[in-house]
Amino acid sequence: MADNHSPEIRSFNMSRIRSKNSKPEDMVRKHLFSKGFRYRKNVRKLPGCPDIVLSKYRTVIFVNGCFWHKHDCERFVWPSSNQEYWRQKILGNVERDKRNIALLMEAGWRIIIVWECELRKSHADERLRILCTEIKEGGQHNGGYNDGADKP
Repeated sequence: MADNHSPEIRSFNMSRIRSKNSKPEDMVRKHLFSKGFRYRKNVRKLPGCPDIVLSKYRTVIFVNGCFWHKHDCERFVWPSSNQEYWRQKILGNVERDKRNIALLMEAGWRIIIVWECELRKSHADERLRILCTEIKEGGQHNGGYNDGADKP
């Protein structure tokens, strides 16, 4: 299947994808702040530079995009063009995420992963309510990563 955009337009679109301060991250941060949680953003001293760090609760939150972190949901579809590049890129992201999570857990941090698809309008309120409960009660959210063995 051919790309629907010219290389110039595709490059422009890709340049607009942000690694920090994305809309899903902003939604989570605003909700947490409104519920009285105080946090730090993008702490570079911690493995993986977590999106949100709640030191008081010894908890970090990653707000992950379903495509970039290979979430097992309907939003993740292997690209049909340049498959070798994308497979290496995405599986590399997943492996890096697993390493960072292991390092954080070894250091005594609790990890919560909020997926982009969980923040859709129909699910967002419930997911954010559960997030606050997870933080307060110390629940460990399953990262939602699979082994990456499925084929493109």
